[in-house]
Amino acid sequence: MKLRVLADNNTIIDRYFLGEPGLSFLIEADGKKILFDMGYSDVFVKNAFKMGETLRDIDKVVFSHGHVDHTWGIDPYIRLMNEWAIEGIAFTKPTFVAHKEVFSSRRFEQFQEIGSLVSEEKCGRHFNMALTNEPLKLTENLWYLGQIERNHDFEGKLAIGEVLRKGKWEMDTIIDDTAMAYQTGEGLVVITGCSHAGICNIIEQAKRVTGENRIIDVIGGFHLMEPDSIQIDKTGQYFKENKIEKIHACHCTCLAAKIKLSRYAKVEAVGSGMTIEDWTY
Repeated sequence: MKLRVLADNNTIIDRYFLGEPGLSFLIEADGKKILFDMGYSDVFVKNAFKMGETLRDIDKVVFSHGHVDHTWGIDPYIRLMNEWAIEGIAFTKPTFVAHKEVFSSRRFEQFQEIGSLVSEEKCGRHFNMALTNEPLKLTENLWYLGQIERNHDFEGKLAIGEVLRKGKWEMDTIIDDTAMAYQTGEGLVVITGCSHAGICNIIEQAKRVTGENRIIDVIGGFHLMEPDSIQIDKTGQYFKENKIEKIHACHCTCLAAKIKLSRYAKVEAVGSGMTIEDWTY
C-alpha cells in the first residue's frame, strides 16, 4: 500500500506543498486508487497535481464523515470532472462510499453550515453511490469500517454542534464518523479521518471487521485537541496494551497530545506532500 498525504494542517520542511485545516489521503492498494476525504478546498487537487497525480483514475472516494474540513473539497473535484467531460478527457467515474448520514446539514455556534455542501442527489450524478453503515471490503486488503461501535467510556462521547434530522435540530455526536483498515502480513494499518468516534473504538472496530488483532500503524486525525489527562492516559495505555509501536497522528491531534502519546508509541511526522509506502510485508 502507498499513502499520499494530499492535504493536512501541516507541511514538510523544504517541500513546497499547501496546507490547510483539513485532511485528504490518496491510497493505492491492490491495484486500486482510493481518495479518502477531500479537505476543505482545492488544496488536495493542487497538491495531487504537483505529485504527478491526475485524479482521473480514482476507483473509489471514501468520506470519513460529513464535516466541512473533510468534504468541501468535493465541489472543486466535481468541477474538474465537468471540465474533463467538456474537453473530452477520459476519466473514471468513482464509487462513492460513506455513512448514510454523511450528507446531513450541520451547524455549530456562529457557523451556519459545517456539513456537506453537496446533496446526495447531486453527488449521485457524478459518482456511483454506495452509502452504507456496514463494513465494506474496498479492495483485497482494504476495509471501510462502517458505523463505529463506541464502547470505551473515555472517548467518542463529545457532541459538536447540531445535526438536522427529519426537520429537527439535534445534538450531533457525528455517528457517521468512520475509518478504514489495511491488512498486511504483519498486522493492520488503521486510517482515520477525525476519530470523533474515538481512536481506540475505531481500532477495536478494525480488529472486529478484519479478524486481525495486530496493529502496526495508525495514521490520521485522532480528535485529541487539548484532551483531559484521563483520556490521553487511557488512550496511551490502550496503545501500549495493544503493542502499537508507531503512529502518524495528524490533523486534529494537537502538539501536546502528540508529546504525551510519544511516551507510549513512536510519533511520526505527517504533512502535505508526504508519501508513505513502507507497509508491504
